[in-house]
Amino acid sequence: MFVKSAMVPNVNCYTVQASDPVEKVVAMLEEHEIDGVPVLNGSKYSGVITRYHIYKSFFDSGKSREDYNAATTAADVATHQEKFLKGDEIFEKTLFELNDFPLLAVVNEQGEFMGAVTRYDVLNQFQSAFGMHKEGIRIAFTSVETEGRISRLADIIQQFHESVISLVTFDETDKLVRRIVLKIEKRDNIDRFLKKLEKSGFRILDIKED
Repeated sequence: MFVKSAMVPNVNCYTVQASDPVEKVVAMLEEHEIDGVPVLNGSKYSGVITRYHIYKSFFDSGKSREDYNAATTAADVATHQEKFLKGDEIFEKTLFELNDFPLLAVVNEQGEFMGAVTRYDVLNQFQSAFGMHKEGIRIAFTSVETEGRISRLADIIQQFHESVISLVTFDETDKLVRRIVLKIEKRDNIDRFLKKLEKSGFRILDIKED
């Protein structure tokens, strides 16, 4: 999945203008219970302003709250002016970028703000990848890393007409064993399905209904 497929489009984003007073920004963050918003100059991207950087700027200024609010604009506090996404990045890589930051803007070649990817969006997509939004049976198992093992698993799934909610594999650097987490819809053939997996060389580690 690419960033442009999962971003929040600009029409659905909360934004502020570079000239907006910081007091207005704080009010928006409080009202919508968010940690940061993109800063725009017209339609052009000018950075991101966050609660953390507002508070840091205030304490570093040594000014009273009234003087700080009166003299400070969103542009004065904005960061990440040169750090943004173009939309064609692999979505999963944004997790590392957003580990300590609430959002990243998506900007086109003309510098115009197109949308944003938030930490919430990334975590939500990972929850979806693990099938956490739908009830079913989660099966964790291992497989010896040999050619055709995933294909064999697919054959077994098809043979038992299982409805797959999610399928995630781990240990891509391990040349011997791969862990697999499969979530399927709950049916009355689970015991036979598990026996077939084990007979085919897959070692069951854990089974959980969630």
